[in-house]
Amino acid sequence: KIQSCQQLLPQVHEVRDKHLRRKQILASASFKMVQGYSVGKPSFSVVAPGNCQFGDDWASTALKKVEQISADTKVFTFATPDTSKPLNLPTCGCMLAQGGADAEGNAFIRPYTPVSTNSMVGEFELMVKIYPEGNLSQHMNTMKVGDSLNFKHIKFNVKKQYPFGVANVAMLVGGTGITPMVQALHAILGNPEDNTKVNMLYGSQVADQILAEQVLADWQAAYPDQLSVTHVLSGEPKDSAWTGERGFITEDLMAKHFPGPKEDLNIFVCGPPPMYNALCGAREEAELSGVLAGMGYTAEQVTKF
Repeated sequence: KIQSCQQLLPQVHEVRDKHLRRKQILASASFKMVQGYSVGKPSFSVVAPGNCQFGDDWASTALKKVEQISADTKVFTFATPDTSKPLNLPTCGCMLAQGGADAEGNAFIRPYTPVSTNSMVGEFELMVKIYPEGNLSQHMNTMKVGDSLNFKHIKFNVKKQYPFGVANVAMLVGGTGITPMVQALHAILGNPEDNTKVNMLYGSQVADQILAEQVLADWQAAYPDQLSVTHVLSGEPKDSAWTGERGFITEDLMAKHFPGPKEDLNIFVCGPPPMYNALCGAREEAELSGVLAGMGYTAEQVTKF
């Protein structure tokens, strides 16, 4: 028995050292919150659908804080209708935001998924890229603390729910499509009993426009056995220092980084319409087409956010 215990000691020490390294990395990530915006540590705060503070009708709520996190991206912190409670949005769920108006007086509407979780009480955070032609994002860019924006949450905005029920989650992400993936990662990595492995292919235009880049780097360093992130840049200058993948997300990249169609997995997809069309078919179409269908994956293995 003594010999058996001695044989187990290296494994015990390995587990202990792994947890110590993870705590050190996440402590460093928390420190970055003082220096600038950070999502922070993964937080397991899963709530079942039907409990969100926003419902089928538009409700107005006030802007509490704005943080510039990159040249074209801001994090907007809004109050919840009942500031004594969390938002209680289901995992990966999004809300519809309404504000501003066109020349005919029609309000701009766009879906957003918070980067904050239900561990935050009385407020929630939206990471918004300010597009030159983005009507609602341009309106939000002019908002001041105390201004209001309308929100609602409908059943259509509820997609894949935790627990995801598979051994592997593969993520195909483009631009602002990262936000529901951050929510999924909060649930997976924030639950110490969840061993789901996640492989992400994340397409952006240039290196300095990668949303949530530091968050993903911190989490990948803290959970190297669970999370792998590969960035793919389509517009990075040829003479830049970038040494990662270039171009677009291709079949070759998916075959290299994702489990095959015979494995126990689900593929989460969120990005611009051309990305859906090329890789899996339009977001509103239940059937699967595009590159993923050609690789042998099934519609049941793909979730379009």
